[in-house]
Amino acid sequence: MARTSRLPGFYKVTVLERRALVADVTGTEIDEIARALEGGGLEAETADKFVENVLGTYALPFGVALNVRVNGKDYVVPMVVEEPSVVAAASNAAKMIRSGGGFTAEVDPPLMISQVQLTQVRDPFGAENRILEQKEEILALADAAVPGLVARGGGARDVEVRHIGTKEDEMLVVHVVVDCRDAMGANLVNGVAEAVGDRLAELAHARVGLRILSNLCDKRKVRVSCTVPASELATEEMDGEAVIDGIYNASRFAELDPYRATTHNKGIMNGVDAVVIATGNDWRAVEAGAHAYAARHGQYSPLAIWRRESRGPGGPGSLVGKLELPMSLGTVGGTLRVHPAARLALRMLGGPGAGELAAVAACVGLASNLAAVRALATDGIQRGHMALHARSVAIAAGAEGGVVERVAAMIVEARDITLEAAKRALDLLTESGQGASLVED
Repeated sequence: MARTSRLPGFYKVTVLERRALVADVTGTEIDEIARALEGGGLEAETADKFVENVLGTYALPFGVALNVRVNGKDYVVPMVVEEPSVVAAASNAAKMIRSGGGFTAEVDPPLMISQVQLTQVRDPFGAENRILEQKEEILALADAAVPGLVARGGGARDVEVRHIGTKEDEMLVVHVVVDCRDAMGANLVNGVAEAVGDRLAELAHARVGLRILSNLCDKRKVRVSCTVPASELATEEMDGEAVIDGIYNASRFAELDPYRATTHNKGIMNGVDAVVIATGNDWRAVEAGAHAYAARHGQYSPLAIWRRESRGPGGPGSLVGKLELPMSLGTVGGTLRVHPAARLALRMLGGPGAGELAAVAACVGLASNLAAVRALATDGIQRGHMALHARSVAIAAGAEGGVVERVAAMIVEARDITLEAAKRALDLLTESGQGASLVED
Protein backbone atom coordinates (compact mmCIF):
# COMPACT_ATOMS: atom_id res chain seq x y z
CA MET A 1 0.00 0.00 0.00
CA ALA A 2 1.27 3.52 -0.85
CA ARG A 3 2.16 5.79 2.05
CA THR A 4 -1.01 7.55 3.18
CA SER A 5 -2.58 8.82 6.36
CA ARG A 6 -6.15 8.36 5.10
CA LEU A 7 -7.45 5.13 6.65
CA PRO A 8 -11.26 5.38 6.75
CA GLY A 9 -12.94 3.28 9.45
CA PHE A 10 -9.66 2.80 11.30
CA TYR A 11 -11.31 3.17 14.71
CA LYS A 12 -13.82 0.43 13.91
CA VAL A 13 -11.31 -2.41 13.49
CA THR A 14 -9.41 -4.38 16.12
CA VAL A 15 -6.02 -3.46 17.53
CA LEU A 16 -4.36 -6.25 15.53
CA GLU A 17 -6.02 -5.06 12.32
CA ARG A 18 -4.87 -1.51 13.02
CA ARG A 19 -1.31 -2.70 13.45
CA ALA A 20 -1.47 -4.43 10.09
CA LEU A 21 -2.82 -1.31 8.37
CA VAL A 22 -0.20 0.95 9.92
CA ALA A 23 2.56 -1.51 9.04
CA ASP A 24 1.39 -1.43 5.41
CA VAL A 25 1.26 2.33 5.03
CA THR A 26 4.40 3.20 7.02
CA GLY A 27 6.74 0.44 5.84
CA THR A 28 7.21 -1.00 9.32
CA GLU A 29 6.82 -4.66 10.25
CA ILE A 30 3.78 -5.80 12.21
CA ASP A 31 6.03 -7.92 14.42
CA GLU A 32 8.15 -4.86 15.17
CA ILE A 33 5.04 -2.95 16.24
CA ALA A 34 4.00 -5.79 18.53
CA ARG A 35 7.45 -6.15 20.10
CA ALA A 36 7.85 -2.44 20.67
CA LEU A 37 4.44 -1.86 22.23
CA GLU A 38 3.48 -4.99 24.15
CA GLY A 39 3.67 -4.31 27.86
CA GLY A 40 4.45 -0.65 27.34
CA GLY A 41 7.56 -1.22 25.24
CA LEU A 42 10.08 -1.10 28.06
CA GLU A 43 11.28 -3.82 30.40
CA ALA A 44 11.88 -3.04 34.06
CA GLU A 45 15.56 -3.97 33.74
CA THR A 46 16.01 -1.38 30.99
CA ALA A 47 13.95 1.20 32.86
CA ASP A 48 16.32 0.75 35.80
CA LYS A 49 19.06 2.24 33.61
CA PHE A 50 16.91 5.28 32.74
CA VAL A 51 16.10 6.67 36.17
CA GLU A 52 16.69 5.95 39.82
CA ASN A 53 14.85 3.74 42.32
CA VAL A 54 12.88 1.90 39.63
CA LEU A 55 10.07 -0.45 40.67
CA GLY A 56 8.65 -1.09 37.21
CA THR A 57 7.15 0.77 34.27
CA TYR A 58 3.97 2.78 33.76
CA ALA A 59 2.26 2.34 30.40
CA LEU A 60 0.18 4.91 28.52
CA PRO A 61 -1.89 4.40 25.34
CA PHE A 62 0.09 4.61 22.09
CA GLY A 63 -2.23 5.65 19.27
CA VAL A 64 -1.89 7.29 15.87
CA ALA A 65 -3.32 10.46 14.38
CA LEU A 66 -4.54 10.00 10.82
CA ASN A 67 -5.22 12.33 7.88
CA VAL A 68 -2.11 14.44 8.57
CA ARG A 69 -0.54 15.97 5.47
CA VAL A 70 2.37 18.39 5.94
CA ASN A 71 3.96 20.21 2.99
CA GLY A 72 2.37 17.69 0.65
CA LYS A 73 3.56 14.60 2.53
CA ASP A 74 1.38 12.17 4.47
CA TYR A 75 2.16 11.07 8.02
CA VAL A 76 0.65 8.48 10.33
CA VAL A 77 1.58 10.26 13.55
CA PRO A 78 2.29 8.34 16.79
CA MET A 79 0.74 9.88 19.91
CA VAL A 80 1.11 8.85 23.54
CA VAL A 81 -1.60 10.36 25.72
CA GLU A 82 -3.98 9.36 28.50
CA GLU A 83 -6.77 11.87 27.83
CA PRO A 84 -9.83 10.60 25.92
CA SER A 85 -10.71 12.31 22.62
CA VAL A 86 -7.28 13.83 21.94
CA VAL A 87 -6.27 11.38 19.18
CA ALA A 88 -9.74 11.25 17.62
CA ALA A 89 -10.12 15.03 17.70
CA ALA A 90 -6.72 15.65 16.11
CA SER A 91 -7.44 13.10 13.37
CA ASN A 92 -10.85 14.61 12.63
CA ALA A 93 -9.50 18.16 12.49
CA ALA A 94 -6.58 17.05 10.32
CA LYS A 95 -9.14 15.61 7.88
CA MET A 96 -10.86 19.00 7.64
CA ILE A 97 -7.51 20.71 7.13
CA ARG A 98 -6.54 18.12 4.52
CA SER A 99 -9.52 19.18 2.41
CA GLY A 100 -8.00 22.67 2.23
CA GLY A 101 -4.62 21.34 1.09
CA GLY A 102 -3.17 20.21 4.37
CA PHE A 103 -0.67 21.95 6.61
CA THR A 104 2.13 24.23 5.48
CA ALA A 105 5.11 24.29 7.84
CA GLU A 106 8.50 25.94 8.00
CA VAL A 107 11.18 25.36 10.61
CA ASP A 108 14.13 27.47 11.72
CA PRO A 109 17.65 26.00 11.83
CA PRO A 110 18.23 23.89 14.98
CA LEU A 111 19.91 26.64 17.01
CA MET A 112 20.03 26.32 20.78
CA ILE A 113 21.25 28.82 23.37
CA SER A 114 24.04 28.02 25.81
CA GLN A 115 23.91 30.49 28.71
CA VAL A 116 26.85 31.59 30.85
CA GLN A 117 26.02 33.88 33.78
CA LEU A 118 28.71 36.39 34.81
CA THR A 119 28.40 38.13 38.17
CA GLN A 120 30.23 40.94 39.98
CA VAL A 121 30.78 42.72 36.68
CA ARG A 122 32.40 46.09 37.44
CA ASP A 123 32.39 47.46 33.89
CA PRO A 124 29.53 45.77 31.98
CA PHE A 125 29.99 47.58 28.66
CA GLY A 126 33.74 47.19 28.70
CA ALA A 127 33.25 43.49 29.50
CA GLU A 128 30.84 43.13 26.59
CA ASN A 129 33.31 44.71 24.19
CA ARG A 130 36.17 42.47 25.35
CA ILE A 131 34.02 39.35 24.94
CA LEU A 132 32.82 40.27 21.47
CA GLU A 133 36.35 41.14 20.38
CA GLN A 134 37.29 37.53 21.19
CA LYS A 135 34.23 36.02 19.56
CA GLU A 136 36.21 33.72 17.25
CA GLU A 137 38.27 32.39 20.16
CA ILE A 138 35.09 31.66 22.13
CA LEU A 139 33.50 29.89 19.18
CA ALA A 140 36.63 27.77 18.76
CA LEU A 141 36.57 26.81 22.45
CA ALA A 142 32.92 25.85 22.09
CA ASP A 143 33.53 23.72 19.00
CA ALA A 144 36.42 21.94 20.70
CA ALA A 145 33.98 20.77 23.38
CA VAL A 146 31.65 19.08 20.85
CA PRO A 147 33.85 17.57 18.10
CA GLY A 148 31.25 14.94 17.18
CA LEU A 149 28.64 17.62 16.56
CA VAL A 150 31.09 19.64 14.47
CA ALA A 151 31.82 16.51 12.40
CA ARG A 152 28.07 16.22 11.68
CA GLY A 153 27.94 19.80 10.39
CA GLY A 154 26.85 21.51 13.61
CA GLY A 155 28.69 23.58 16.17
CA ALA A 156 28.89 27.07 17.64
CA ARG A 157 27.55 29.82 15.40
CA ASP A 158 27.40 33.09 17.35
CA VAL A 159 28.07 34.87 20.64
CA GLU A 160 25.63 37.35 22.17
CA VAL A 161 25.87 39.41 25.37
CA ARG A 162 22.88 40.52 27.42
CA HIS A 163 22.83 43.02 30.30
CA ILE A 164 20.60 42.13 33.25
CA GLY A 165 20.53 43.01 36.93
CA THR A 166 20.88 46.45 38.58
CA LYS A 167 23.68 48.87 39.46
CA GLU A 168 23.95 47.12 42.81
CA ASP A 169 23.89 43.71 41.18
CA GLU A 170 25.60 44.05 37.80
CA MET A 171 25.30 40.89 35.75
CA LEU A 172 25.92 39.77 32.18
CA VAL A 173 24.57 36.73 30.41
CA VAL A 174 26.54 35.42 27.45
CA HIS A 175 24.72 33.32 24.88
CA VAL A 176 26.70 30.94 22.73
CA VAL A 177 24.40 29.92 19.89
CA VAL A 178 24.90 26.27 18.88
CA ASP A 179 23.61 24.43 15.80
CA CYS A 180 22.57 21.03 17.20
CA ARG A 181 21.63 19.35 13.89
CA ASP A 182 19.23 16.44 14.61
CA ALA A 183 19.86 16.38 18.37
CA MET A 184 17.66 18.06 20.93
CA GLY A 185 20.96 19.41 22.17
CA ALA A 186 20.70 19.73 25.96
CA ASN A 187 23.85 17.79 26.79
CA LEU A 188 25.79 19.33 23.92
CA VAL A 189 24.84 22.87 24.85
CA ASN A 190 25.55 22.31 28.53
CA GLY A 191 29.00 21.04 27.56
CA VAL A 192 29.63 24.21 25.58
CA ALA A 193 28.64 26.38 28.53
CA GLU A 194 31.06 24.52 30.78
CA ALA A 195 33.86 24.82 28.21
CA VAL A 196 33.69 28.57 27.67
CA GLY A 197 32.64 29.79 31.14
CA ASP A 198 36.03 30.38 32.69
CA ARG A 199 37.41 32.23 29.66
CA LEU A 200 34.34 34.48 29.52
CA ALA A 201 34.74 35.33 33.21
CA GLU A 202 38.40 36.14 32.60
CA LEU A 203 37.55 38.46 29.71
CA ALA A 204 34.79 40.16 31.69
CA HIS A 205 36.86 40.50 34.88
CA ALA A 206 33.95 38.84 36.60
CA ARG A 207 32.92 35.65 38.34
CA VAL A 208 31.31 32.79 36.46
CA GLY A 209 27.87 31.72 37.70
CA LEU A 210 25.42 29.28 36.12
CA ARG A 211 26.35 27.50 32.88
CA ILE A 212 23.42 25.74 31.19
CA LEU A 213 21.15 25.71 28.15
CA SER A 214 17.98 27.77 27.87
CA ASN A 215 14.74 25.96 27.08
CA LEU A 216 13.39 29.18 25.58
CA CYS A 217 14.75 28.14 22.19
CA ASP A 218 13.34 31.12 20.30
CA LYS A 219 15.94 30.75 17.55
CA ARG A 220 14.52 27.29 16.81
CA LYS A 221 10.87 28.00 16.04
CA VAL A 222 8.34 26.23 13.87
CA ARG A 223 5.54 28.02 12.03
CA VAL A 224 2.45 26.20 10.79
CA SER A 225 -0.56 27.41 8.83
CA CYS A 226 -3.66 25.87 7.30
CA THR A 227 -6.82 26.79 5.45
CA VAL A 228 -10.16 25.06 6.08
CA PRO A 229 -13.13 25.51 3.73
CA ALA A 230 -16.30 26.64 5.49
CA SER A 231 -18.16 23.58 4.26
CA GLU A 232 -15.85 21.28 6.22
CA LEU A 233 -16.63 23.04 9.48
CA ALA A 234 -20.43 22.82 9.31
CA THR A 235 -22.43 20.78 11.80
CA GLU A 236 -26.02 19.56 11.74
CA GLU A 237 -27.11 22.69 13.58
CA MET A 238 -24.71 25.34 12.18
CA ASP A 239 -23.47 26.21 8.72
CA GLY A 240 -19.78 26.66 8.07
CA GLU A 241 -19.90 30.46 8.03
CA ALA A 242 -21.43 30.53 11.51
CA VAL A 243 -18.79 28.10 12.77
CA ILE A 244 -16.02 30.33 11.39
CA ASP A 245 -17.54 33.26 13.27
CA GLY A 246 -17.56 31.20 16.46
CA ILE A 247 -13.94 30.09 16.03
CA TYR A 248 -12.83 33.67 15.31
CA ASN A 249 -14.59 34.76 18.48
CA ALA A 250 -12.77 32.02 20.45
CA SER A 251 -9.45 33.16 19.00
CA ARG A 252 -10.05 36.81 19.89
CA PHE A 253 -11.08 35.82 23.41
CA ALA A 254 -7.73 34.05 23.85
CA GLU A 255 -5.83 37.00 22.37
CA LEU A 256 -7.38 39.38 24.90
CA ASP A 257 -7.54 37.26 28.05
CA PRO A 258 -4.62 35.29 29.55
CA TYR A 259 -7.02 33.05 31.49
CA ARG A 260 -8.58 31.88 28.23
CA ALA A 261 -5.21 31.87 26.43
CA THR A 262 -3.88 29.35 28.95
CA THR A 263 -6.63 26.84 28.16
CA HIS A 264 -6.38 27.64 24.45
CA ASN A 265 -2.68 26.73 24.55
CA LYS A 266 -3.34 23.64 26.65
CA GLY A 267 -5.39 22.34 23.73
CA ILE A 268 -2.44 22.91 21.41
CA MET A 269 -0.08 21.10 23.76
CA ASN A 270 -2.49 18.14 23.95
CA GLY A 271 -1.36 17.31 20.43
CA VAL A 272 2.24 18.51 20.62
CA ASP A 273 3.08 16.71 23.86
CA ALA A 274 1.56 13.44 22.69
CA VAL A 275 3.87 13.38 19.66
CA VAL A 276 6.87 14.52 21.70
CA ILE A 277 6.36 11.73 24.26
CA ALA A 278 5.78 9.07 21.59
CA THR A 279 9.09 9.94 19.93
CA GLY A 280 11.11 9.83 23.16
CA ASN A 281 11.63 13.58 23.49
CA ASP A 282 11.57 15.92 26.49
CA TRP A 283 8.01 17.22 26.69
CA ARG A 284 8.76 19.32 29.80
CA ALA A 285 11.36 21.29 27.83
CA VAL A 286 8.90 21.83 24.98
CA GLU A 287 6.16 22.93 27.40
CA ALA A 288 8.47 25.34 29.24
CA GLY A 289 9.67 26.93 26.03
CA ALA A 290 6.18 27.21 24.56
CA HIS A 291 4.68 28.92 27.60
CA ALA A 292 7.64 31.27 28.02
CA TYR A 293 7.26 32.22 24.34
CA ALA A 294 3.54 32.81 24.85
CA ALA A 295 4.42 35.41 27.51
CA ARG A 296 7.24 37.10 25.60
CA HIS A 297 5.37 40.43 25.18
CA GLY A 298 4.51 40.77 28.86
CA GLN A 299 1.05 39.18 28.72
CA TYR A 300 0.39 35.48 28.24
CA SER A 301 -1.00 35.05 24.71
CA PRO A 302 -2.26 32.30 22.40
CA LEU A 303 0.29 30.41 20.33
CA ALA A 304 -2.29 29.87 17.57
CA ILE A 305 -4.77 32.33 16.10
CA TRP A 306 -7.68 31.90 13.69
CA ARG A 307 -9.01 34.31 11.07
CA ARG A 308 -11.58 34.39 8.28
CA GLU A 309 -10.39 34.48 4.69
CA SER A 310 -12.91 35.79 2.18
CA ARG A 311 -13.25 34.09 -1.18
CA GLY A 312 -14.64 36.90 -3.31
CA PRO A 313 -17.96 38.83 -3.26
CA GLY A 314 -20.72 36.59 -1.99
CA GLY A 315 -18.51 33.51 -2.07
CA PRO A 316 -18.00 31.15 0.85
CA GLY A 317 -15.17 32.03 3.20
CA SER A 318 -12.49 29.86 4.69
CA LEU A 319 -10.87 29.61 8.09
CA VAL A 320 -7.14 30.29 8.30
CA GLY A 321 -5.09 29.15 11.28
CA LYS A 322 -1.51 30.01 12.20
CA LEU A 323 0.70 28.61 14.94
CA GLU A 324 4.21 29.62 15.98
CA LEU A 325 6.22 28.19 18.86
CA PRO A 326 9.77 27.20 19.77
CA MET A 327 10.44 23.49 19.44
CA SER A 328 13.62 21.66 20.43
CA LEU A 329 13.27 18.02 19.41
CA GLY A 330 15.81 15.36 18.56
CA THR A 331 15.85 12.26 16.40
CA VAL A 332 19.22 10.97 17.59
CA GLY A 333 20.65 10.14 21.00
CA GLY A 334 19.03 10.09 24.42
CA THR A 335 15.99 7.92 25.01
CA LEU A 336 15.87 6.98 21.34
CA ARG A 337 18.86 4.69 21.71
CA VAL A 338 17.17 2.36 24.18
CA HIS A 339 13.37 2.76 24.03
CA PRO A 340 11.92 0.49 21.33
CA ALA A 341 8.60 2.35 21.17
CA ALA A 342 10.36 5.67 20.53
CA ARG A 343 12.43 4.10 17.75
CA LEU A 344 9.26 2.58 16.28
CA ALA A 345 7.53 5.96 16.36
CA LEU A 346 10.29 7.54 14.27
CA ARG A 347 10.23 4.66 11.81
CA MET A 348 6.48 5.08 11.41
CA LEU A 349 7.11 8.74 10.56
CA GLY A 350 9.61 7.75 7.89
CA GLY A 351 12.82 8.52 9.78
CA PRO A 352 12.47 12.31 9.98
CA GLY A 353 15.16 14.79 10.94
CA ALA A 354 14.62 17.00 13.96
CA GLY A 355 13.10 19.83 11.95
CA GLU A 356 10.65 17.59 10.13
CA LEU A 357 9.58 16.02 13.42
CA ALA A 358 9.04 19.47 14.95
CA ALA A 359 6.86 20.43 11.98
CA VAL A 360 4.71 17.32 12.35
CA ALA A 361 4.30 17.81 16.11
CA ALA A 362 3.29 21.44 15.63
CA CYS A 363 0.76 20.48 12.95
CA VAL A 364 -0.86 17.98 15.29
CA GLY A 365 -0.93 20.76 17.88
CA LEU A 366 -2.76 23.11 15.49
CA ALA A 367 -5.20 20.32 14.58
CA SER A 368 -5.89 19.72 18.28
CA ASN A 369 -6.54 23.41 18.77
CA LEU A 370 -8.95 23.51 15.82
CA ALA A 371 -10.87 20.57 17.23
CA ALA A 372 -11.19 22.29 20.59
CA VAL A 373 -12.27 25.73 19.38
CA ARG A 374 -14.71 24.22 16.86
CA ALA A 375 -16.28 22.16 19.64
CA LEU A 376 -16.53 25.25 21.86
CA ALA A 377 -18.09 27.24 19.01
CA THR A 378 -20.68 24.55 18.24
CA ASP A 379 -21.76 21.71 20.54
CA GLY A 380 -19.59 22.58 23.53
CA ILE A 381 -16.46 20.74 24.60
CA GLN A 382 -18.17 18.17 26.78
CA ARG A 383 -20.29 16.36 24.22
CA GLY A 384 -17.59 14.53 22.30
CA HIS A 385 -15.05 14.49 25.10
CA MET A 386 -17.37 12.92 27.65
CA ALA A 387 -18.68 10.36 25.17
CA LEU A 388 -15.15 9.01 24.81
CA HIS A 389 -14.48 9.41 28.54
CA ALA A 390 -17.51 7.20 29.18
CA ARG A 391 -15.59 4.15 27.96
CA SER A 392 -12.92 4.68 30.61
CA VAL A 393 -15.64 5.02 33.24
CA ALA A 394 -17.27 1.79 32.02
CA ILE A 395 -13.97 -0.09 32.32
CA ALA A 396 -13.44 1.33 35.82
CA ALA A 397 -16.89 -0.02 36.75
CA GLY A 398 -15.82 -3.53 35.73
CA ALA A 399 -17.14 -3.78 32.18
CA GLU A 400 -15.25 -6.02 29.74
CA GLY A 401 -15.33 -6.78 26.01
CA GLY A 402 -18.45 -5.66 24.19
CA VAL A 403 -20.06 -4.63 27.48
CA VAL A 404 -17.80 -1.57 27.60
CA GLU A 405 -19.43 0.12 24.61
CA ARG A 406 -22.94 -0.78 25.80
CA VAL A 407 -22.38 0.62 29.29
CA ALA A 408 -20.73 3.72 27.83
CA ALA A 409 -23.70 4.30 25.53
CA MET A 410 -26.15 3.91 28.41
CA ILE A 411 -24.46 6.47 30.66
CA VAL A 412 -23.98 8.94 27.80
CA GLU A 413 -27.67 8.64 26.92
CA ALA A 414 -28.56 9.20 30.58
CA ARG A 415 -26.15 12.16 30.70
CA ASP A 416 -24.72 10.71 33.89
CA ILE A 417 -21.13 9.78 33.14
CA THR A 418 -20.14 8.70 36.62
CA LEU A 419 -18.74 5.53 38.13
CA GLU A 420 -21.96 4.95 40.06
CA ALA A 421 -24.08 5.25 36.92
CA ALA A 422 -21.77 2.86 35.06
CA LYS A 423 -22.08 0.29 37.85
CA ARG A 424 -25.87 0.56 37.74
CA ALA A 425 -25.85 0.10 33.95
CA LEU A 426 -23.55 -2.92 34.28
CA ASP A 427 -25.85 -4.44 36.91
CA LEU A 428 -28.86 -3.99 34.61
CA LEU A 429 -27.08 -5.71 31.73
CA THR A 430 -25.97 -8.54 33.99
CA GLU A 431 -29.47 -9.06 35.41
CA SER A 432 -30.98 -9.12 31.92
CA GLY A 433 -28.42 -11.67 30.77
CA GLN A 434 -26.99 -9.36 28.08
CA GLY A 435 -23.67 -8.87 29.82
CA ALA A 436 -22.40 -12.43 29.37
CA SER A 437 -23.23 -12.60 25.67
CA LEU A 438 -21.56 -9.23 25.01
CA VAL A 439 -18.38 -10.31 26.81
CA GLU A 440 -18.26 -13.50 24.72
CA ASP A 441 -18.73 -11.51 21.52
